[in-house]
Amino acid sequence: MRRLFGSVRSRATLGATLVVAVALIAAGAAVTLSLRSNLSGQASTQAERAARSVAADLAGGQAYDQLSLDDDDRPVQVVDETGTLVAASEELERISGTGVDAVRPGAPTAGVGDDDDDDEADDESLEPGEIGEATTFSDGSATIDGDSEDYRFAAVTVEVPDKGTLTVYAGEPLAAEQSAVRTASTVMLIGFPLLLAVVAAVTWRVTRRALRPVEGIRSEMAAITASEDLTRRVPVPDTHDEVAGLARTTNETLAALELSVERQRRFVADASHELRSPIASLRTQLEVGAAHPELLDVAGAVEDTVRLQRLAADLLLLARLDAGERPADTRLDLGAVVREEAAGRAGVTVDAPTVEVTGSRGQLARVLANLLDNAQRHARERVTVTLRTDGAWAVVEVADDGPGVPADQRERIFERFVRLDDARTRDDGGAGLGLAIARDVAVRHGGTLTAREAPGGGALFELRLPGAP
Repeated sequence: MRRLFGSVRSRATLGATLVVAVALIAAGAAVTLSLRSNLSGQASTQAERAARSVAADLAGGQAYDQLSLDDDDRPVQVVDETGTLVAASEELERISGTGVDAVRPGAPTAGVGDDDDDDEADDESLEPGEIGEATTFSDGSATIDGDSEDYRFAAVTVEVPDKGTLTVYAGEPLAAEQSAVRTASTVMLIGFPLLLAVVAAVTWRVTRRALRPVEGIRSEMAAITASEDLTRRVPVPDTHDEVAGLARTTNETLAALELSVERQRRFVADASHELRSPIASLRTQLEVGAAHPELLDVAGAVEDTVRLQRLAADLLLLARLDAGERPADTRLDLGAVVREEAAGRAGVTVDAPTVEVTGSRGQLARVLANLLDNAQRHARERVTVTLRTDGAWAVVEVADDGPGVPADQRERIFERFVRLDDARTRDDGGAGLGLAIARDVAVRHGGTLTAREAPGGGALFELRLPGAP
């Protein structure tokens, strides 16, 4: 049961059914009240018409025994000022609701005058032969010729010469009203459940059809999780709704995840390969030194250790960047950082005015150091570093007079462990992480790092960073 009502399909069906049920109940109540009110108004009109007809006969001087009180089987009573029933329908056997329980003309009836509506009618001052304009209504019952029914009674007063003020009570049966209300209630009691069943069935079917692609996405995701095959993709329904958007976004996420996992695997493999060389070299030198101390190459061992230390530092920084480490929001002078990194480097010319940016001073210094190391590695004679502003951007350009970078390789050089100069030695060229680190740091700072050809030949690397506000 908990699983059943825990599904979106079940909750949607239940919610739709409840909403329709509330609407139907409200509509049914409104229809019933309106029907009852209209039929009750019609009964009141008919009762008033009958009462005024008798009152008109009395006002015209007609005697009590000449009144037409048995037409249409309506209960009629005529009561004088003392509460005495002076005329009534001949077939009337019992009556209630008028305040006068007598059914045959005769002595005063107990309880007459207790009805508030009668008091209101009696308070009206009339001229001889005049019929009162006020009509009071009440509900009651009567038995005529053995048939008992509920009635709507109307009371009208009339001033008759020599007879005083008389009150005429006439009733209209409520059978039509009650029958109509019963019929409407029966129709609602039968029709509403059927309609709710149809609504529930349609909603259940429609939601099933709408959620079928979602189930396909879920099952495919479960299969991908079980198989760990990130090359698989979820089916995209041939629609233009939110489910299709969800499927497309899921596939985009899977593609990004596949790329990230593949990149991580390649990174681990390349890092293992790069670490193997200095570690093996260092171990060989130490083993030779242990066996033949006079042959120990201390300088070479130190160089391999430094290279291993730099590689470990690069790998650690890349790991932090991949983990989403955000740079510090510190205001700093980029020109000072450029001058510091270029100081002491042979053949490097610097033009770096004061330009403020925000970020991590250590990471930005690492970017500039990597760009200068790369430029010096490939330059023939000189390296030029310039710092300028371009609107809201701070732009650092590092140019060398070396062979440059082929146009089709200017993006590839920013990939990790990529070295275009296959002829150079690992000791001279490093592990191929410097430019990858530089671009990642630039992106983390909201900037860019691109490569193009320098105006005088060679390679030019352009670092663009947003200026400090």
